[in-house]
Amino acid sequence: MIIIAIIQIILLIYLGFASLYIFIFGTASLFPTKTKEPTTSIERKYAVLIPGYKEDNVIIDVAKDAINQDYPSDMYDVVVIADSFKKETLESLRLLPITVIEVSFDLSTKSKALNVAMDQLTDNYDVAVVLDADNLMEPGFLNKINVAFNNEFIAVQGHRVAKNYNTPFAILDAISEEVNNMIFRKGHRVLGLSAALIGSGMAMDYDYFKKMMKSIKAVGGFDKEIELQMLKEGISIEFLNDAYVYDEKVQKAEVFSNQRRRWLSAQFHYFSMDFLNSLKHLILYGNVDYFDKAIQFIQPPRVMLLGLLVLINIFSLILNPISWIYIWLGVLAICVLAFLFTTPLKFYNFKTLKAVLTLPKAFVLMAMSLLSIKGANKKFIHTEHGT
Repeated sequence: MIIIAIIQIILLIYLGFASLYIFIFGTASLFPTKTKEPTTSIERKYAVLIPGYKEDNVIIDVAKDAINQDYPSDMYDVVVIADSFKKETLESLRLLPITVIEVSFDLSTKSKALNVAMDQLTDNYDVAVVLDADNLMEPGFLNKINVAFNNEFIAVQGHRVAKNYNTPFAILDAISEEVNNMIFRKGHRVLGLSAALIGSGMAMDYDYFKKMMKSIKAVGGFDKEIELQMLKEGISIEFLNDAYVYDEKVQKAEVFSNQRRRWLSAQFHYFSMDFLNSLKHLILYGNVDYFDKAIQFIQPPRVMLLGLLVLINIFSLILNPISWIYIWLGVLAICVLAFLFTTPLKFYNFKTLKAVLTLPKAFVLMAMSLLSIKGANKKFIHTEHGT
């Protein structure tokens, strides 16, 4: 009984903190972020960088869409960084008013592709925008990003949303994206902390980004490495809730599992690398942003958190005294409320209800991913799009 009590206390501290964390920032996301008038009205020049690996299915449509921004056409260039594309795809891309840079590596990574591209491009740019090869920007995206840079930010994360809801897993992935947007981006900005980067739909001062990318060696989770470096330097990251980038959500269970395995591996890797250093920066320099980011990396995935709390509550009703039952029910309630606060109203429909029925499968896949995360951040795991 003592051993069970100790295990429960450890789980309560970990899962209770995780639930309270998402509840606080989820509640904060219900409030508007502070906005101010731009200090300047400069039109900056943008390099829209689109790295892709074997993305023949989607890249031509993405490139065509990217050149149709409501922004002066001479003030932005679309650059497709083509890794292992088919010959006919490259020929079609070169017919468009874009720049195509071919790359090839023994071990492909987004950071390598971006570094090669920026080495070949001129430095005649003010801002770098990074997209995934399946991303579509809303027509006014660059205009909204430009306003943020006129407000003297040097790093901005756009609002990435789903462009497909065609399978239960796509719907769950779309909801997960929005929950994360509200908790780790909007909620953080409302409370004065930096927004989390996602790896696409993000913009940075070009010179700063080019210089920083030289030191990025990550295979998986390159956005995490970028973010940690920026927060360590005290640079604040803005989130634009109304600047949309449409992203293809995973449609199959195996893709969901592979993607989460890569993400989990990157999170645990960077937590182990940066936690003690972030604690030092918190104590010595008051750098809350850096410490908060390290804490985020040890947070359980939202599906895992909910699944574990449901299972614990079931066992608690059978095995625990009444006091423990109330405690675990309270933690579960806080977790569920956080999800309710951060899930957009458009998802409250019958299709979502059907998708929720696949949550147990998603929980099992996530648990299996945890068992095989070792070294996953050192391998390139390609997520195929347009299938």
